[in-house]
Amino acid sequence: MGTSILILVKDLLLSSRITTAAKSANIPFTVVRNPTDLPQQPAALLIVDLNLPGAIEAASAWQRSTSAKTLGVVSHVDSAAIEAARSAGIQTILPRSQFIQQLPQILQSASVP
Repeated sequence: MGTSILILVKDLLLSSRITTAAKSANIPFTVVRNPTDLPQQPAALLIVDLNLPGAIEAASAWQRSTSAKTLGVVSHVDSAAIEAARSAGIQTILPRSQFIQQLPQILQSASVP
């Protein structure tokens, strides 16, 4: 497993919040904007915007090939995306507001070997 995180998020505001927090925690990261560009490299964690078209499928494939943790971020009202992510085996799914509140702890747990 890698020590960096992958961030599959197209939304610039959300991406900026994650990368700023990762920089503050000295955690290396790679940002991917398009699900088809998601590298199949190991990482400590994949953070994925479940509202991004094609992201659920890409995250599920990544998770299966790397056996690493995946955390999905979603609008709390998008029950279809939540159900699709659960069906695809995404381990943790958080509404955006809860994700932002817990971001420092999430990154800290991802950086622990």
